[in-house]
Amino acid sequence: MTRTWFITGASRGLGRAFTEAALAAGDQVVGVARDIVPLDELVAASGGRLVTFPLDVSDRAAVFAGVERAFAAFGRLDVVVNNAGGAMLGMVEEVTEQQARKHLDTNFFGALWVNQAVVPHLREQASGHIMQVSSMGSAGGFAATGMYSAGKAALDAMSEALAMEVERFGIKVTILQPGGYQTELFTRGLTTTAEYEAYGQLREWLAGLWSESEDFDPALAAEVVLRVANMAEPPKRLILGGAAYDMVDQMTRTRTAELAKWESLSRQAD
Repeated sequence: MTRTWFITGASRGLGRAFTEAALAAGDQVVGVARDIVPLDELVAASGGRLVTFPLDVSDRAAVFAGVERAFAAFGRLDVVVNNAGGAMLGMVEEVTEQQARKHLDTNFFGALWVNQAVVPHLREQASGHIMQVSSMGSAGGFAATGMYSAGKAALDAMSEALAMEVERFGIKVTILQPGGYQTELFTRGLTTTAEYEAYGQLREWLAGLWSESEDFDPALAAEVVLRVANMAEPPKRLILGGAAYDMVDQMTRTRTAELAKWESLSRQAD
């Protein structure tokens, strides 16, 4: 059966890779983004299987109207990929109120609005698969990425609740936690704070640490996501990338060890 995908942030990076993979598999895609011009060539070559229109997911009313438009394009939605988002680098002390609110408006509230808009359609169909593009960074806060991790951690928690709420309607939810990929997330999609001198040495250390990291081809992630979409019982949470898996595994082990270290003190509180 030909599926219909609804992909936010579809014009670049992971969203673009997901769009190309779905089309290559013979599926139909409604791809939205603030700037859809990069998708024009794909639209022309899709034979009508790719429909695009501009959408800012931080605008709740626009999201609801956009989902209605997407549903009307092909008559149903089968896979919804909440991919739209941006990155923020800066120490917690440095983040302005405007930056914090704008960042969360896209990275967290944007996904919330899409979820609220699509669930009635998926419930009526008694089927559908929502994929939330989170991040390996949601596994724990890290210096200079606190706001980004906070938004993704909030997305994870909301998605876990959503999964419990909609599973009885035949709707599946998968949290995707990608590692580093060759996208424009930390260039075109990056917001930075004004740098306080007090954090100079920490920034130098972070720059050296990140210079050793490797980013991978988004097409590799897209191949895995396509396989997840084909599963009758897909994972509820999936880390994308071996390097990301190792890092999340280490963070989880460290957190578990910290819990165990203070178990006796915790038990004295009740």
